[in-house]
Formats: sequence, C-alpha cells, structure tokens
Amino acid sequence: MGDIKTGRYRHFKGGEYEVVAIAHHSETLEKMVIYRPLYADTGIWVRPYDTAVRLNIDQAQLV
Repeated sequence: MGDIKTGRYRHFKGGEYEVVAIAHHSETLEKMVIYRPLYADTGIWVRPYDTAVRLNIDQAQLV
C-alpha cells in the first residue's frame, strides 16, 4: 500500500484530481484525503484515506 501525497493526479479511468491535503477526522482521528475533481466544478470532497488507497489513488499517474 502506497502513500498518498498532495498534488495533481490522473485517475486510471481518465479524470484529473487535485489532492489538496491529508487531514484527520475531528472526532475519530481517522485519516482523510481532501480532494477536488479538476474536470468539473463540484467543490471539495473528503474520502477516508484507506478507501482512497483501495481505489488506487496512490497508483494513479501524478500529473
């Protein structure tokens, strides 16, 4: 399992994303990925770090 770092990524399905930050949930301290899609203006999203790693964000191509 790799580490997710801030930066721009191209997902293997084609969409580009920017990982804005790695944060922790205020109540559970669960590690979270803060990101935004660059292909649409849909705001900023949060996903649990472990889920992001399982979805291969860590293996997406860094742009």
